[in-house]
Amino acid sequence: MTPLDKVGEFGLIGRIQQTVELTQPSTVLGIGDDAAILAPAAGQELVISTDLLTEGVHFDLTFCPLKHLGYKAVAVNVSDIAAMNALPTQIVVAVSIPPRFTVEAVEELFEGVKLACEAYNVDLVGGDTTGSRAGLTVSVTALGQVEAGQAVRRSGAGPNDLLCVTGDLGGAYLGLQVLEREKQVWQADPESQPELDKYPYVLQRQLRPEARMDVIHELRELGVVPTSMIDVSDGLASEVLHLCQASGTGARIFTENLPIANPTLEVANEFNLDPIMCMLNGGEDYELLFTVPLADHAKLKNHPDITIIGHMVDKSEGANLITKAGQPVPLKAQGFSHF
Repeated sequence: MTPLDKVGEFGLIGRIQQTVELTQPSTVLGIGDDAAILAPAAGQELVISTDLLTEGVHFDLTFCPLKHLGYKAVAVNVSDIAAMNALPTQIVVAVSIPPRFTVEAVEELFEGVKLACEAYNVDLVGGDTTGSRAGLTVSVTALGQVEAGQAVRRSGAGPNDLLCVTGDLGGAYLGLQVLEREKQVWQADPESQPELDKYPYVLQRQLRPEARMDVIHELRELGVVPTSMIDVSDGLASEVLHLCQASGTGARIFTENLPIANPTLEVANEFNLDPIMCMLNGGEDYELLFTVPLADHAKLKNHPDITIIGHMVDKSEGANLITKAGQPVPLKAQGFSHF
């Protein structure tokens, strides 16, 4: 293992640069100068998003492999670009590294970054590296492009718009519950082996989520332009409320329409957790929540990976979860709190 001080900052950056391949036509200059140079295509608007992941707050290296962390750091930023109806093009990555890390550990982190860049067709064009007296911090800024006037904001929904979500919900939260439980077992008995083989789905949802760029491409092929959109990072209830607040509407979502995968449901039962609570408040699913006009119902009703979970209503009606018995329950944002 190679200590970081043996290669220094520029040596580390050089090793990272050797693994980078540029593929985007809008990338003029990448790593190696004081700044990157980009040239967005004519008629395109630039979309930018930044996420900061901090050890002990957003991830625990006891059970989070560095390669997975690198991949996730990119995916969660690409998810924000997708939520604007844009296509990701470049990222910059800044890391603050504790002295306990080796060069090989940092390279493993950036191997995950590289895999995500390949998966989402984005260029790594710059960033920064520095030491840390606390834990590891990873900051990713993602850039994307969208045709002028085609970006989808949170504020465009209107009453009667259908409320849709991609994929399924609650898996990431339950994956975290499994990891936290096994960590406690290991802390009590360091000789014990974690029992993770039964939980591949929920662990993947937590450790290596995917941004739903596939759905963005599919919506374009279907000729569907969402009226509002957001990614599900802090819990479905929280995101529904964000759309309502930005759009000046209320919402009705139906418990029987909320999508959950069978492996997620099984883990919820094992932990004696309410599956509805897990879907509403779990967070980190990084699915897309969006609204479309009622006229688009026929285009989406049979889509295998999009579920219509409700509709928007007048602001005066509030945002409610409708139970199977038809009773409205006010939605409350009880997901992840950053402070």
